[in-house]
Amino acid sequence: MKPTSKYETIKQILSDFKQPAYRYGQIMDAIFKQKIAEYERITILPKFLREELARTLGPYVSSVIPVKELTSQQVSKVLFAIGGGERVEAVRLSYKRGWKSYCISTQCGCGFGCRFCATGTIGLKRNLTADEITDQLLHFHLNGHTLDSVSFMGMGEALANPHLFDALAILTNPHLFGLGHRRITISTIGLLPGIDRLAREFPQVNLTFSLHSPFDDQRSELMPINKRFPLHDVLNALDRHIQHTGRKVYIAYILLRGFNDSAEHAKEVAALLRGRGAWEHLYHVNLIPYNSTEVTPQSYLPSDPERVKTFVRTLKRNGVNVTVRTQFGSDINAACGQLYRTE
Repeated sequence: MKPTSKYETIKQILSDFKQPAYRYGQIMDAIFKQKIAEYERITILPKFLREELARTLGPYVSSVIPVKELTSQQVSKVLFAIGGGERVEAVRLSYKRGWKSYCISTQCGCGFGCRFCATGTIGLKRNLTADEITDQLLHFHLNGHTLDSVSFMGMGEALANPHLFDALAILTNPHLFGLGHRRITISTIGLLPGIDRLAREFPQVNLTFSLHSPFDDQRSELMPINKRFPLHDVLNALDRHIQHTGRKVYIAYILLRGFNDSAEHAKEVAALLRGRGAWEHLYHVNLIPYNSTEVTPQSYLPSDPERVKTFVRTLKRNGVNVTVRTQFGSDINAACGQLYRTE
C-alpha cells in the first residue's frame, strides 16, 4: 500500500532502518512542538536519518512553498507553489478577540464552474494530496501562528477530492495537529456521496452547504452541479446528517443584487428549511456579501444594505436562524469566491 501522507512515509523509513519506536515521537515533537521546518535541523536524530528524510521527502517539512503573501487589516493571503508548477492560495483570518481561523484549499482550481466564483474560471488542474492540504496549515503553525479553527473553503470543492478524508484524519490526530473535530468546517456545493461519508466518518466536523438560490432552475443556472444533485435530494441528505450527528448544518447564501436577494427568495429559503421535522432548528443561514473579481461576470453586484436587511427580517419572521457574515479581505481578493492563484 502506498503511504497516504508524509507521516506514513516517515513511519516506513523508521521501520526500514530498524529504528527504535520512540524515534517517530521525536520527529513529531520536533515538527509540532519545536516548530522545526527542515529535516536537517532535527538534530536529535542521527545524521544518516536526517539525510534519508530529506532525500525522500525534500529538505522542508512542508511540501507547499510560500511564494507571495498579501496582508490587509485582519487578513493574510498566502500563495503557495505546489508540485507540477501549480499554485494554490490559503487565507489566515485574525479576529479581534485573538482567535485565528484559516481558509484552506483542497484543489488547484475547481471543475464545477459556479458562475460567481473566480476559482471556477480556472477549471480543475488537480486534486491536492493530503499533505498539500494539511501543509497549508503546517506552514502557519511552523511560523508561530495558533491554529484555532479551519474551514475547507479555499480553492476547490472539498468533497470532490478523495484525499480530503486522509487530510481530516491527519488534522484530528492527537499526535499530529490535534485539532478538535468541531473546529473544522467543510463547505460543499452539495455532493451527496461526500455528505453521507462525512456523517459516517467525521460526524462532529461542521458542514456548510452552498445554496445561493432556493429555486431549482435558477440554482442550476448559477451552479451547474444542481442538475446532477438537485436541491431537494441534497436537503434530504442534510436532514440525515443532522439526525445522525445532532449538529447544526450551515446554509451559505451569497447575495447577488437583483438576482437572488428579493423578498420572494427569502420566503422560499424559509419554506425550504421549515417543516423539516424535529431537527429543523439546527439549520442556520449565513448570508455572504458578494465579492466581485476581474474574472467573474460584471453583471453580478453586491446587494444594497436595505435589501440585505429585508432578507434577514423575512427569514427571522419565518423562524429561520440567520447571520450576516462579516467580510474580511476583499481588498486583497482574499474573500469568499475570490481565490484565483494570481502572481
